[in-house]
Amino acid sequence: MDLAYIPSPSTGVIDLGPIPLRGYAFCIIIGVFVAVWFGNKRWIARGGRAGTVADIAVWAVPFGLVGGRLYHVITDYQLYFSDGENWVDAFKIWQGGLGIWGAIALGAVGAWIGCRRRGIPLPAWADALAPGIAFAQAIGRWGNWFNQELYGKPTDLPWALKISEGPNRVAGTYHPTFLYESLWCVGVALLVIWADRRFKLGHGRAFALYVAAYCTGRAWIEYMRVDEAHHILGLRLNVWTAVIVFVLAVTYIVISAKVRPGREEVVEPGTAEAAEGAEDATEDAEDAEDAEDADSASDAGGDVERDDEDRAPGKNGTAEAAKNG
Repeated sequence: MDLAYIPSPSTGVIDLGPIPLRGYAFCIIIGVFVAVWFGNKRWIARGGRAGTVADIAVWAVPFGLVGGRLYHVITDYQLYFSDGENWVDAFKIWQGGLGIWGAIALGAVGAWIGCRRRGIPLPAWADALAPGIAFAQAIGRWGNWFNQELYGKPTDLPWALKISEGPNRVAGTYHPTFLYESLWCVGVALLVIWADRRFKLGHGRAFALYVAAYCTGRAWIEYMRVDEAHHILGLRLNVWTAVIVFVLAVTYIVISAKVRPGREEVVEPGTAEAAEGAEDATEDAEDAEDAEDADSASDAGGDVERDDEDRAPGKNGTAEAAKNG
């Protein structure tokens, strides 16, 4: 008998009148807002303008959603295009199924378009957004909890996840891999924040650190999952993807640190000029104030000098005194 376990929701949809509120979609939306909000704070701290992160996210988010869905459908095509399956289900994104690899890859394309339109270096924008993306993933993983999907192997641990009977799943208690990955993503975000403050990461290295750290956790979490997946040489496809992307991210960090050390001094066009203009205006105001003080002092000195002349016996005064004498 299981004494403790994490219960699963009886349904992943709450009907608000005629509007169905789906837990999976809600988690994705909240995650996006958190990523943009936190990325905006970091962007401003780097010297950028408020609102720029959101403007570029308008391009990155739709591309990311499409990329994430494409990766899932392509790598799990049997769920939609096998005999007895309905290919229309491939478009039902609210039922779950977003591959982070495709979301990041195609989302980067959208971000590149947005950055290019604003004249902003994509690596700097990615560095600002990196921990926010990790936080967004941590929130988004709870959408799998609502859908009772992507759980791990059977277990009787106190934190086991209770799964009910349903299509393509057997009732029981399993490892809550959604929770493992959610907590791992929080740790990744905190790691990037700390490393960025400690080492002043720039030119995309904070983002690369996020990618490498996430891949490390995803590899062992993926190994625990029991959902259907393609295997290559005995390993799940996503494990191989995590390994390859990890190597690429670490390679980028090493090469980038040698080729372009330090971090960008200016991350958004116009911000440096605006800062210099404000500094010049301050200096001009101080110079004008100093000049005004000097003029005031000069006028005061002239008044004192004239008063002294009036009080001092001059030549006319001496002559007049001699005449009277």
